[in-house]
Amino acid sequence: MSNPQSLGSRVRTYRERLGLSSEELAKNSNVEAAVLKSIEADEVYPSIGTLVRLARALGQRVGTFTDDQFVPDPIIVKAETMVAATTSADGIEAPGYHYCLLGMGKTDRHMEPYYIIVDPQNKRPISAHEGEEFIIVVNDEVELVYGKQTFVLSAGDSMYYNSVVPHAVNAANGKPATIYAVIYTPI
Repeated sequence: MSNPQSLGSRVRTYRERLGLSSEELAKNSNVEAAVLKSIEADEVYPSIGTLVRLARALGQRVGTFTDDQFVPDPIIVKAETMVAATTSADGIEAPGYHYCLLGMGKTDRHMEPYYIIVDPQNKRPISAHEGEEFIIVVNDEVELVYGKQTFVLSAGDSMYYNSVVPHAVNAANGKPATIYAVIYTPI
């Protein structure tokens, strides 16, 4: 049995509150039914794009599914704890991304800030979702595929784009890369 406070359990709880079957939520969110079942069973941690689509279909913000408890402002995450706090997103939806949720506990937030380690072994598929993304490369290089264009960015470079345009961010040179990402999605 999964943890009642886990992301998958929260998705299932909101789905059930709305009286939706998993197939209906899968259709409404454009997420494969098998993937949704794996998420709800806590077998896989969803990609950001998938989580955005599920949150929109359930009428919630992304943080509804990632927050464990309220923490009063300011939310501070010390640099030395970020790598240890990353959650592997290996699986069906997000192979090769390891996330540290930087806004966890701020229940009234409008953005989703992350520290992400990008594994070079797994190329991310192209995805699109409502909102905007702002990313700063911390070390090594990442490749941004944005629509029909491809950009290579190095440490210190940033990118800001409309995330409804199909996009993917991958490690560029065979080495792990780290980024800070802030994602905004309207409710």
